[in-house]
Amino acid sequence: MTDTGAVKSQDTPFEGGPMDGRVLPVLLGVTGHPPKTYRIPVPDARGGPPTVLVYRRVPRAHSRRLGLVQGWKYEFVPEGQAGGRRLRWPWSGPGADPHATPSGNADDADG
Repeated sequence: MTDTGAVKSQDTPFEGGPMDGRVLPVLLGVTGHPPKTYRIPVPDARGGPPTVLVYRRVPRAHSRRLGLVQGWKYEFVPEGQAGGRRLRWPWSGPGADPHATPSGNADDADG
């Protein structure tokens, strides 16, 4: 196995929800930013399925002159959803079939 070097992390504060006021080291991606959403699975005391706490990344502060982001923090999402953001393609309408080709027709090669 090859050595990938030191993995970078950043101490990131959490606001709201059960993690309010805590600061955790969060791994940074290739761009040097923490992930947009942070999911924390909490095991159920009775052995049921775990509850997942969802936090969304927001800017901590902006610089005065250029308005650049000075750091990140995570805010609690009470609904447990990441916000419904997904990659949208120009040929996909609001009710587009995910199995359709860009022209909107079902692909004949699928069978």
